[in-house]
Amino acid sequence: MAAAEQGVRDCERYVQKHNIQALLKDCIVQLCVARPERPMRFLREFFEKLEKEQLKTGWNNASGGNAANDVNAASPTANPVIATRNRRGAVSAEVYTEEDVKGYERKVIPKDYKTMAALSKAIARNVLFSHLDDSERSDIFDAMFPVTHIAGDVVIQQG
Repeated sequence: MAAAEQGVRDCERYVQKHNIQALLKDCIVQLCVARPERPMRFLREFFEKLEKEQLKTGWNNASGGNAANDVNAASPTANPVIATRNRRGAVSAEVYTEEDVKGYERKVIPKDYKTMAALSKAIARNVLFSHLDDSERSDIFDAMFPVTHIAGDVVIQQG
């Protein structure tokens, strides 16, 4: 049993080292946004573009670049572009352990039917939620809670 656990840990370290989760998440988001008729071709081209970009820029490991940036980088512009901040391609979370799963306590914030209907409508076409099944969607809805802000408050600050 210890050999199997070690194999899983090695696999998790490999995935984390090469940022595979972020890379795959970004790929899936791009796939859902584009919704091509031939998804396998899209995936192949996505990874080919990403690999070419990595070779061109000398990246040592996958950093979750995004296909839109790859297309823009491949097409030369007539005017020199002023250096801008690179946009983060994807966000990934840590790998969960068995202890984390055992200690997990599901949060449930009570909501009325009107609120649940509004939440459902709000995320119906959102690509970030489109892959969820009913159970996962329910877990997320249950954990959501209202937050109010005054006009002019900084809600999200990039950087």
